[in-house]
Amino acid sequence: MKTIRILGIRGIPAAHGGFETFAEHLSLYLASKNWKVIVYCQEEGAGHIWQDEWHGIQRMHIPVQRTGPLGTIIFDWKSTLHAAREKSPCLILGYNTAIFTLILRLLGIYSFINMDGIEWSRAKWGPIAKLWFWLNDWAGCWLGNHLIADHPEIAKHLRTRVSNKKITTIAYGAEEVTTASSELLDQWSLVPGGFLTLVARAEPENSILEVVQGFSARPRGIKLVVLGSYSPSHPYQRKVMESASNEVIFAGAIYEKDIVQALRFLQHDLRARSPSWRTNPSLVEALGAGNAILAHDNPFNRWVAGESALYFKDALSFSNLLEELLAAPQRIPLMKESSRQRFSENFTCKTSLATTKHCF
Repeated sequence: MKTIRILGIRGIPAAHGGFETFAEHLSLYLASKNWKVIVYCQEEGAGHIWQDEWHGIQRMHIPVQRTGPLGTIIFDWKSTLHAAREKSPCLILGYNTAIFTLILRLLGIYSFINMDGIEWSRAKWGPIAKLWFWLNDWAGCWLGNHLIADHPEIAKHLRTRVSNKKITTIAYGAEEVTTASSELLDQWSLVPGGFLTLVARAEPENSILEVVQGFSARPRGIKLVVLGSYSPSHPYQRKVMESASNEVIFAGAIYEKDIVQALRFLQHDLRARSPSWRTNPSLVEALGAGNAILAHDNPFNRWVAGESALYFKDALSFSNLLEELLAAPQRIPLMKESSRQRFSENFTCKTSLATTKHCF
């Protein structure tokens, strides 16, 4: 039986982000093809490593007492040590602790590393964190047997460090959303077609402030639902909240799949998207929901959404684009159709998994 161990995520089933969602789909797919799949899962607290089974997938639960980034590093270290004793090939999602892969390399254990975004270049990190990510970026390139990029721009970056033969580009896939329950919107008093959504981490580089300012520049007659955690004690998040008109709703962090799908599918035909430094899972999911998209203008978003989206640079250009589209709704069905087509040709779970399968 072929075996693969998956490291670098918090665990499955997915409850946090794109890597977890990818790991869940890949694990179920490989298990259906008679693979033995072991996924490492981070648990809070102390105690011994324990194992259970989920839909035919073995889960290794590793308790970690520390929280935050340090807790993640400890979890990755313990996961790597455990995997090193078993000799099975490893798929490592993210390079944030790629230096630990040295153990696998020395023991002759084959590793695939999904290198994620260019994390060390992001403005959110301080000097020490940037140095750590930069060193691990290099470590992942050197120590991993094969590298996976989720975007051509990431592959281009990796080619400055290693041979192109060592790199495979696999974009995220997503599930197509064709129906959702409007009852899930009742908690915010939303009506289908009466709101837009913005899904992004509450960080300055994601241009959330620009989107909220642009939307709030004048009355729109629709709502803007912002997903994510916002606190008045955080300077940037407080500024975003203070810039919002009474048509902006801060819905909080939502991980329930059916609610998120309802917010995507039942919104107004338009969808706002922030910048990205990789193939952004939320943008792929917006394509799969058939949304017409207003996206920040950068090479990463342009490759994902292509000509199906319109692109903004700042708050003013976002405001103007939104005003133009709300005044000319006949343009929106063409954008929606283009989103569906781009999704079906490039970003379904089926196309993503098919590319992944060739790596193995």
